[in-house]
Amino acid sequence: MHSVGICGSDVHYWQHGRIGDFIVKKPMVLGHEASGTVIKVGSSVTHLKPGDRVAIEPGAPRDIDEFCKIGRYNLSPTIFFCATPPDDGNLCRYYAHSASFCYKLPDNITFEEGALIEPLSVGIHACRRGGVTLGSKVLIYFFTQCAWPLCVTSFLIGADFTIEIKKETPKDMACMVQDLLDCMPDITMECSGAEASIQTGIYATRSGGTLVLVGLGPEMVHVPIANAAVREVDIKGIFRYCNTWPMAIAMLASKKVDVKPLVTHRFPLEKALEAFETVKKGLGVKVMLKCDPSDQNP
Repeated sequence: MHSVGICGSDVHYWQHGRIGDFIVKKPMVLGHEASGTVIKVGSSVTHLKPGDRVAIEPGAPRDIDEFCKIGRYNLSPTIFFCATPPDDGNLCRYYAHSASFCYKLPDNITFEEGALIEPLSVGIHACRRGGVTLGSKVLIYFFTQCAWPLCVTSFLIGADFTIEIKKETPKDMACMVQDLLDCMPDITMECSGAEASIQTGIYATRSGGTLVLVGLGPEMVHVPIANAAVREVDIKGIFRYCNTWPMAIAMLASKKVDVKPLVTHRFPLEKALEAFETVKKGLGVKVMLKCDPSDQNP
């Protein structure tokens, strides 16, 4: 292993021992945003060889079930997924993974960029689910740590406009969005899981549009479902991602997307606790752990 990013879910498992129905019942290795160098392959592996630099897709199906057959293997109930109980993650020196879910990195993509393909894949999958195309007007709702200035967050997501929400009601927020865009967005990406944000997403999205639920919040929320129904606003969820690594690699290799500014902190593996404390405090954006003691470069 070379570079492993710390995700909010890693911190949540560390602090609370569970996320929803996924409960940590025995010691578990964390980490699922990862890249590294191949040192050994199985006898039937032909697309990789020792020395290849790879990005690791953390979800690998165990069975060829109905979901795998239709290309939606992320929904397989028996899927292996790094750092999701009871499966160990890859925040370690050496790690073995299904070769089919290890993707060779071009020379112009760094290890850290390879690790960041995982969070980038969430965005790609959300855009696919929402039907985002050139010219789509998209509203993104998210929660930011108080340490992040709005201008910085705007830069990171490439927003054309930003609105800072204080005490407005969901309907008021929807009106603010319409006034700013001079229209209602075709697609809304709700990335916080907060009830008020989901309500706003429904009110703000144009009739016939799509609301994509990216963030996970409480199991039960109150939403204006009648408003969505009579205006035919489609509400779609996403669960991780599938079939996104090739596209993400192409985007990074062509320099259409720049994820490098996201990495604000780096720690050697030996200082993992300090790294996790940094994330817990809401400092920086992406904290990266360097697992190869002989190579601490990006």
